[in-house]
Amino acid sequence: MAIHEYTPRRPTRRAFVASATATLATPWLVRAASAAKPVINVTLPTPGSAGSIWRAAVSLLPQTAALPFDINWVVADPGQMQVQLTAGALDVGVFGAVGLAALADKRSDITLFGPGLNNHGRIVVRADSPYQKPADLIGKRIATQPKTTETYQQARVALSMIGVDLNKDVEVIFGPPTANLALFDRGDVEAVIVVEPTATRAIGNGARELARISDIWKQGSGLPGDPFLVGLAAKQGWLHANRQHASALARLFADANTTLRKDPQLFVKYAGEMGIRPNEAAAANLLPTRLADVYPSAWDETVWAVIDRQVEVAVKLGLLTAAPKRRLYDGVALGAA
Repeated sequence: MAIHEYTPRRPTRRAFVASATATLATPWLVRAASAAKPVINVTLPTPGSAGSIWRAAVSLLPQTAALPFDINWVVADPGQMQVQLTAGALDVGVFGAVGLAALADKRSDITLFGPGLNNHGRIVVRADSPYQKPADLIGKRIATQPKTTETYQQARVALSMIGVDLNKDVEVIFGPPTANLALFDRGDVEAVIVVEPTATRAIGNGARELARISDIWKQGSGLPGDPFLVGLAAKQGWLHANRQHASALARLFADANTTLRKDPQLFVKYAGEMGIRPNEAAAANLLPTRLADVYPSAWDETVWAVIDRQVEVAVKLGLLTAAPKRRLYDGVALGAA
């Protein structure tokens, strides 16, 4: 039996145009094309970090649906975030003043452009501890996060202003928060410097808060308001190419932080997002009175003055070899184009 190869007929130009026109006119395709938005990859801190509630807070805002872009949340711890932002896997991350100044010295152009978190480092001791003020810890052993973290660097900056040098006056063990709390629970260290909500978890389990780094900063610096910890950050190239989107994102985070301050019961509702376990009801119920001041909405000269002062003190302490030759922030206050 003969086998014949089938060769399809080529469509005429008129038939091809008619078919293409009909396809393009399909309503759902038209709607899909018009609905397409650019996507911005934004960091979402891992559970156990104060910023881990941002996705939930942003979802509550009515203006989120009207944004001219979509947000793709990328979960990462601070170390991962820095690598992702530098490599371009992230468009927007969060940085603190001291860490960003160190990168700027290495020719990084990453720039702060919006509010993130105020300093929420806490010095925690056991309930029966005899220590009543930070100076009582001189000569003692404490635990905190690694030297490269803003938690440690800004704690050292603030404490230096009241005469306590963490590098010289205190024996410091560095490690992740969970490991530090284990040392604390075993009695291997006299105190821990931790951030929220980890600090509240310790308080909920019976520990005592000795001091807040933000209060120590205000006492030592004389500057009003709670000190900056981290803000939204991006490469300058991305900022220049996406200035309107960057300003809209900064406003969105400011509004989300305002929502959290105005309705602090949201911390209880979304305690699980922040890493609070279901059996830690005592800690969850403490969050509204302990976290509201952590979430700033300002991005202006008052915030930038704090950033400049933090860098200045860090240089004096030797945390930085020199102040960066460029400004770490964009200088575009919220509300400005």
